Amino acid sequence: MLKSEIYLDYAANTPADPKVVKRFADTELGFFGNPNSKHRAGEKAKAEMAAVTADIAELLKVSSNEIIYTSGSTESNNTAIKGIVERTQAGSRVITTPLEHSSVNACMDHLRKKGYEVLEVKIDKSGAVDLEDLESLITENTVLFAVSAIDSETGSIRNIEDIKKVVKKHPDCMLHVDATQAIGKIDFDMEGCDTVSLSAHKFFGLNGSGLLVKRRHVKMDPLLNGGSSTTIFRSGTPTLALAAAMDEALKLALENLDERFEKVKELNRYLRLKLKDLPQVIVISPEDAVPHILNLAVDGIRGVNMQRMLDEKGIYVSVKSACADAGLPSRAVMALTGDRRISNSSFRVSLSYLTEKEELDELIKALKEILADSLG
Repeated sequence: MLKSEIYLDYAANTPADPKVVKRFADTELGFFGNPNSKHRAGEKAKAEMAAVTADIAELLKVSSNEIIYTSGSTESNNTAIKGIVERTQAGSRVITTPLEHSSVNACMDHLRKKGYEVLEVKIDKSGAVDLEDLESLITENTVLFAVSAIDSETGSIRNIEDIKKVVKKHPDCMLHVDATQAIGKIDFDMEGCDTVSLSAHKFFGLNGSGLLVKRRHVKMDPLLNGGSSTTIFRSGTPTLALAAAMDEALKLALENLDERFEKVKELNRYLRLKLKDLPQVIVISPEDAVPHILNLAVDGIRGVNMQRMLDEKGIYVSVKSACADAGLPSRAVMALTGDRRISNSSFRVSLSYLTEKEELDELIKALKEILADSLG
């Protein structure tokens, strides 16, 4: 039976897997001591925290002491970008791309106000970074290049392996990768990255739970000051249950990565095929974008209006990323298309292994009705 509400906004948030919720509840009830406390209940919680962290580190192929628990990728991005740039004395130039999440863009605005030089590297029509332009922008004064592995609005995939080779030539320039939309969706190799952000709610984990992977050689100031907690780089009482839940979500996502990817790939192919019957709908996402995200536009209908009309039919999509200002044109779509009208008209459909083809049929039916009513 078709659901009365159709959720197609998995890039914004995924429903927590019941196994993840159970792991959270079992851990919260079973380990109630503060891991920083020096009594037996605290020591028991501390030992479990160490075991969970070791498990997560093994899944991500990093060291336990390179993991910093955060509230999510926004905090992780802020911690890495501000922490690295404001700590270093090596220079004052920072590079990013026009395809970044609002949490990265806001950090760049913060740095500009503090007098840092922030530059955006060129990208091509597929969203790949222009490597020659990147090479020309990295000088002895450059301290950081911040880039997303996957653009959250269009699903375009960055050429991270090639980027690593360019940045590696400049030892004073750190590479920060926002892998929020990559972890749990595609294979992602952290080797060669100096810092990496991820968030559990993107792969069927819990909200308010994220990670920053910081390689041991990276010098960085903490965003939050206080006690040492699990690391000097993020103060506060360690939240063991959230860490355990993230461990469970990450384990499930990686164990089922290939199977889930193939299902989403087929769903994306099916939807693109169905959209060919609607010539008014423009497909913005590149063909080689991650299949989980499909950015669309209808010239003449603002994206916010399309979202509202689909919402009235019980179909949930998004305009840009959920954290961005919906009143402004999409920076990512502008960067790919160069068209402000299309940028204002764009909206995002995002899929997961939970999506069914019948739900996509209902989306197509709803779009046909909206086009008939709005464009005649």
